[in-house]
Amino acid sequence: MENVQEQSVKAVDQPRKKSKWNQILKEKWLYLMVLPGLIYFILFKYVPMWGIVIAFQDYSPFLGVWNSEWVGFEHFQYFFSNPDFFRLLRNTFILALYDLVFFFPAPIILSLMLNEIRLSFYKRTLQTLVYVPHFMSWVIIASVSYVFLTTGGGVVNELLSGLIGKEVNFLSSPDWFRPMIIGQIMWKETGWGTVIFLAALASVDQEQYEAAIVDGAGRFRRLWHVTLPALRSTIVILLILRLGNFLDTGFQQIYLMSNSLNRSVADVFDTYVYFVGITEGAFSYSTAVGLFKSIVGIVLIVGADRLAKKVGESGLF
Repeated sequence: MENVQEQSVKAVDQPRKKSKWNQILKEKWLYLMVLPGLIYFILFKYVPMWGIVIAFQDYSPFLGVWNSEWVGFEHFQYFFSNPDFFRLLRNTFILALYDLVFFFPAPIILSLMLNEIRLSFYKRTLQTLVYVPHFMSWVIIASVSYVFLTTGGGVVNELLSGLIGKEVNFLSSPDWFRPMIIGQIMWKETGWGTVIFLAALASVDQEQYEAAIVDGAGRFRRLWHVTLPALRSTIVILLILRLGNFLDTGFQQIYLMSNSLNRSVADVFDTYVYFVGITEGAFSYSTAVGLFKSIVGIVLIVGADRLAKKVGESGLF
């Protein structure tokens, strides 16, 4: 009896395997298109992950990964007991919170504004203009900021000197560092962030707007009851992804805009890893700090995904 059941199971599995293989052969060109991206992620995202083992070692480049001494959680213990930990956590958390509160809604608002433009020529022109800053490097953004905000000749300070009779040291003041960083991010990336939202808005059925107009809905009510619900799933997914990178404040921008006078608020995990890992050669310790950031990101993204599912959204997983 058992042999008969095994034979019947095998007989059912064989057509399934054949059908799957036939489906792959039928869509072979689609799989070939996916192959370069798959190879990229395997080589540059998954293969380097084995290097996190040095976070648990006293790694020496001369001994290599296999011969370096295993120290367990010693680097993590030292990092959490380090007086710099809470300062770095506070600076990183505040910048990430500012980014989430002020920058994340900016592309949504700009997308809604662009969507209300009916003349296609003006709409395309404005889209092009707001996209341009994204393609500028942070070195250029930092240089422009220095030209505008520096004391003794900066455009903004010249205007302030004429209006209120004094200059403001934006570049060296700890109080102005965070607003300056968030302002740069908003100017550079808001336009590019509208790409996904405008694509989502393009798929909205125009009959819904027509039905809302017939029902007497004004522009604001059409925005609230038709446009925003169409963006809701996109907003939730992007918010989940953003929470996964919550502690990634970006190295290059912070490094370019920080100096000895604003260092108390400019030091974040990304710059700390650079100074400790590259300049001081503490590879294992800096890897432990990076691993801590990754674990926090995983916890946040999984928690946000589950929360999204509880409120009725599809989530990521």
